[in-house]
Amino acid sequence: MTEKCLSCKTSIVNYKGTAKFKCPNCGKYDIIRCKKCREIVAKYKCPECEFEGPN
Repeated sequence: MTEKCLSCKTSIVNYKGTAKFKCPNCGKYDIIRCKKCREIVAKYKCPECEFEGPN
């Protein structure tokens, strides 16, 4: 399964500047963000607990 940005759904394979971290609320889901979505501060929502970021 290809990892994708949670905000824009772009494949992050060989994509520089990506971030992958556990949900800051539940810690159960891996949040994956591409460089572009991080730069424009695009919203994301954890599918596990509905936490929304960035804050």
